[in-house]
Amino acid sequence: MKQSFTVRHGALDGVETFLCVARHRSFRRAAAELGVTPSAVSQTIRALEARVGATLLIRTTRSVGLTEAGEKFLARARPAFDELVAAGEVARELGQRPSGTLRLSVPPAVVPILLQPWVASFREAYPEIEVEISASEKLVDLAAEGFDAGIRLGQFVPSDMVAIRLTPQLRLIIVGSPAYLARSGQPEGMDDLRDHACLRLRRSDGSLAPWSLNNDGRGVEVAVSGPLIASDFPTLLGAALQGMGLAQLPEPVAAEAVAAGRLKHVLEAFAPTVPGVFLYHPGRRQVMPKLRCFIDHVKRQSRRP
Repeated sequence: MKQSFTVRHGALDGVETFLCVARHRSFRRAAAELGVTPSAVSQTIRALEARVGATLLIRTTRSVGLTEAGEKFLARARPAFDELVAAGEVARELGQRPSGTLRLSVPPAVVPILLQPWVASFREAYPEIEVEISASEKLVDLAAEGFDAGIRLGQFVPSDMVAIRLTPQLRLIIVGSPAYLARSGQPEGMDDLRDHACLRLRRSDGSLAPWSLNNDGRGVEVAVSGPLIASDFPTLLGAALQGMGLAQLPEPVAAEAVAAGRLKHVLEAFAPTVPGVFLYHPGRRQVMPKLRCFIDHVKRQSRRP
């Protein structure tokens, strides 16, 4: 048989009033501090005593004192109430000004390309905010795992998230080292990939990602094979630099190595375009000041060349 549970109401009702009376040893002075009438204070104390099941205050026409039960209640209630007040002040401060810890879930490839320069300038602008970066390809549940926001390629952002574009659309390019291409030849078409060592990506759901190509404006997926499977782009980049095979990577990930001549483009005409990089979070109503400041900051930074 299913049990019925109810939420206990009123556990803290009257505690603040009791503490105020105990401090002043006066119903009248407590009422003046709380901005209510003495009769309202008296009614609140009676209701608290009825709920507790013990008399807490001794009242005479001349004075107010504490019973033994009242002394013990005061000894435990006062520090607990002070902690509750302090907890409210801490929460209020985080809700009203940019401070605290900003936790971000980010793929490893994004950290050196985009996030590091943003975080450095953000920390200079907002020194009271501590930034924590969890670098993982795993697509985490932001709310369940305590993250303020995530950064991902647009195609991996969950549909129920609010997404903010950080980069323009970008290409997925295929690259290989000069040593590998000298040894294995340069592919001229999609079918040539069957004869090449292709480095592959394992998605966070465990599946192997096919290579996405653009064939005369039509997107196609090609199953490839090769000597290495990795769960992140930096590992694939490193393997390509070592001459292990061809890798398909977001263009910014390989840009430095290509510019230095350590990697070369192949099949450029077949490079598809993907949505780009986005910051995402659970919703507009849940944006704390620390996250709002970070969003505004990266928007400004992303507009710069």
